[in-house]
Order: sequence, then structure tokens, then C-alpha cells
Amino acid sequence: MGETLLVIDEGTTSTRAMLFAPDGRVLGSRSAPLTQSYPRPGWVEHDAAEIWERSAACAQAMVELAGGPDRVAAIGITNQRETVVFWDRTTGEPLAPAIVWQDRRTADTCRTLRDAGEEAGVQARTGLLLDPYFSATKIAWAREHWPAVRDANDRLAVGTVESWLVWKLTGGENRGGLHVTDATNASRTLLMGLGSGQWDDGLLSLFDVPRSILPEIVDCAGPIGRTTRFGGSIPICGMAGDQQAATIGQACLTPGETKATFGTGAFVLTQYGQQLPQSKNRLLATVAWQLGGVRAYALEGSVFVAGSLIQWLRDAVGLIGTAAETEALARSVADNGGVYVVPALSGLGAPWWEPDARGSISGLSFAATRAHIVRAALESMAHQAHDLKTAFAADGADWSLLRIDGGMVANDWMAQDLADILDVTVERPAMAETTALGAAMMAGVGCGLFAGLEQAAAMRGPVQRFTPAGNAVARGRRLNGWRDAVARVRDQSPCDPSSR
Repeated sequence: MGETLLVIDEGTTSTRAMLFAPDGRVLGSRSAPLTQSYPRPGWVEHDAAEIWERSAACAQAMVELAGGPDRVAAIGITNQRETVVFWDRTTGEPLAPAIVWQDRRTADTCRTLRDAGEEAGVQARTGLLLDPYFSATKIAWAREHWPAVRDANDRLAVGTVESWLVWKLTGGENRGGLHVTDATNASRTLLMGLGSGQWDDGLLSLFDVPRSILPEIVDCAGPIGRTTRFGGSIPICGMAGDQQAATIGQACLTPGETKATFGTGAFVLTQYGQQLPQSKNRLLATVAWQLGGVRAYALEGSVFVAGSLIQWLRDAVGLIGTAAETEALARSVADNGGVYVVPALSGLGAPWWEPDARGSISGLSFAATRAHIVRAALESMAHQAHDLKTAFAADGADWSLLRIDGGMVANDWMAQDLADILDVTVERPAMAETTALGAAMMAGVGCGLFAGLEQAAAMRGPVQRFTPAGNAVARGRRLNGWRDAVARVRDQSPCDPSSR
């Protein structure tokens, strides 16, 4: 058996494959962009065939770099969560576009269910809230509105992205693959009982989703399957949704340890061990991992727009040429000049959960410059994180240290701003790709390279710390301005005021 670990890290805007040594060193990486389609306002779709083809091409390159399939001990998979793929079991081809986690098309459905009093029961069973973010209403919508999905009958297979990738990896030209999902991804569908770890009959009935179209729920590590797609037989031994994988990659293995990932969106998870989290402040309970049928849990706060805000400023607005410019622009002005950006481009996530909210840039005057707007955009990351910290504290899970990762946190100014506004020490690992690292750790456990996650945690490596250095008066002024800006956005949202 080889000793390198191959990870497929399938994200929202790109997919990549990375090759890891058992000590955590990155031996190679190959990435490819993914096309996001926006057929209507609030709709976000992917081409599932493109996801597979580009993920497979990146993985093939890493197998070749390793020296062939015999040099790869195991494959780990991590993925954008909640995104749903619909495919034909007979042909193995997609039947429709994949509906992305950011998609808002089922907001009315969720509102109708909330108005009918269903949310409390759904939250009790799943740890989640009724929001179009999650998979179940996406599946129901596709079965109602897309004839190719509705009419597929026994040929229809549905799963989140890791399920799609495993199907393609383990299938051949004339046979279907394994139809499985891991417990972390299953826990994001609104269809799995959080305590049972199984598909829930009451939830399947509520969302009109047949059990027969769904994958089998399995552990996050172990002998999940094998692929011969890359010239030899390689075991698939690890799977976890991207935020759970980042939690593992940040070695948040003890209850109370917390990580925040600033990627396309921003996601904070606090480790809860085997205790089921219960939030009274509109946070989420989720599976952190499942090993040997035993689940560890986490409390989560989800922000829909983080790095995608910077991408929007670059690609749609033309305010910056590259994301790297933002740090120098933020440092070029003394403060935000009274400008606030509320990045609700895909609605507001936790703790507000208002899918119809829309983003705003407020406080503009003739004194405002491009630098003030860019700085305000970066500041919104700390502001959103502070909203989450307040909710976590109210649920008895305040943060004493925050471990950060994701593409945005390479920005030293932003990392320090988080420490200043949150008033906690922020820890950034030298190995920034913690999502892929967590999948590698899980695959290493699954194939026996590591005895457990505690041993695998040595892969994390050194860290850099940012300690709070902000002015309390300035901090209070900024947070007050942020609250006013969010209140204005929420006042314009047509969502049910009873949920506020």
C-alpha cells in the first residue's frame, strides 16, 4: 500500500485534487474552475457533468504525480454541502442541473412550512431550520418542476456532491456505482434524524422525497469503496462535507474548540463531542463526523456570502482587479469613513435566516472612496462573525479562541480585524487548505495510516496568532453602525416578521 493520500476537494467555484504526505506536507495540487449559472434572480446551478469531469481530471494528475495508483494509500473526498445532483442510475448521466446550496428558489416553500408550524418539529429532529439553503426542498422542487427528474421513476438517483462523485468513481462504463453518502452530508439535507443517523420517515413524508432515490448513509472513514478510474484500484476511505472537514483539519477535536472558514461563505463550527447541541438562537446542530457508527456533533453558524463578496466586487462591479489588492486598500484609509457593506447577496444566513434579504452599501458620501468600500467589505466579515459569536454565547458556547482558515484569511489585515472586533485571539495555521487536510486525515484514519483523529491531527502543523489590539470605543462605534445597517436591510426584507 502506498503512503500518499489523495483528496478531491470539490468546492463551489472550483474543484481541486491535492496529494498529501502522512506528515501533512502538500506534495502537489491541481485545480479547475467550475461554472456557476444564474438562470433567474436567486437561482444558482452547476453542471454535474462538469463537476465530475474536472474533478476526475485533477485527481488523475495527482495520481500521476504520486507515481501511479499503487503509490496512493487512499482517497478522501470533501465537498460543497447541500448542493443536490440528479442522475440516471442506468446511464450514470445527470438528468438536470445541480441546484447549489446558495440557491433561493424554494424560499416560498420554506415560508409556507414555517407558517404551518412545521419548523419546531423539523429543528428538533434535524438540528436545522426551514431554509432553502438545505437540500430537501431543492429535491422536492426538482421533482415537481423538472420532467426529466419527475419521470425518471426507478432510474432516479439523488445525492449531494460527494455521493455523485463516489457513484462516478466506483462505476464503470456499463454498470452503476455505489450510492452512498456520509453522515456529515446527510445531516445537511433536512431528511436525516440527527440522533438516529438515518433517513427519517416523517421528514421524507413532509418533503415528499422517496427513500428509494436516496443514498445509504455511511461512516466518514473506513472502506467506503474502490475506484479503478485512474489505472489501478484505489480505496476510497474518507468523506466529509467541507465545513466538517475543515473542523477536523483544524484539529477541533475537543468540545468547545471552534473554527471559522472564510471561503465562498463563512462557517463557524464549535465542537460538541457526543452531546446533541440544542440552539435557542437560530444556530444549527450538525454531525461533525461519524466513526464506527458513533457520531460527534457541532453547533454551527452559517453565513452565505464571504469570499464571494470579493469575487463580486472584482468580476461584477470592477471595483478591484484582484482579491490580493484588498489588503493594501483597507490599510490605505484610517477607517471605513462611515461606509457599511451588508453582503446579503444570497440572503442573510445565521442568526437571521432571511432568504429574501438583499445586500446594501450604505453611508456613502462624496468623501467615500473605492478604498472605503473595499475596507467596509472586508470589515463585514468580522461584523458577521460578531453576530455569530453573540448567538453562540447566548447558547452557552462562547469562543475563547478562534481557529480560522479559507482563502480570505491569507489577508493579514482581515485576520487582525477579526481578533480586534471579536476580542479573542485568532489562530491561523500555516497550512491554509484545512478542508482538504481534514479529508486527508479522515482518509488516513479510514485506511489505517492513523489509529484515530488525534494521531492524524499532527498533520495540521504550525500556526500564527493574532491577538486583540483594537480600541474599545472604535470597536463599539463600528458595531453600532453595523447593527443599524443590518436593521435597514432586514426592514426591507419581505420575510415573516414573526421569525425575527
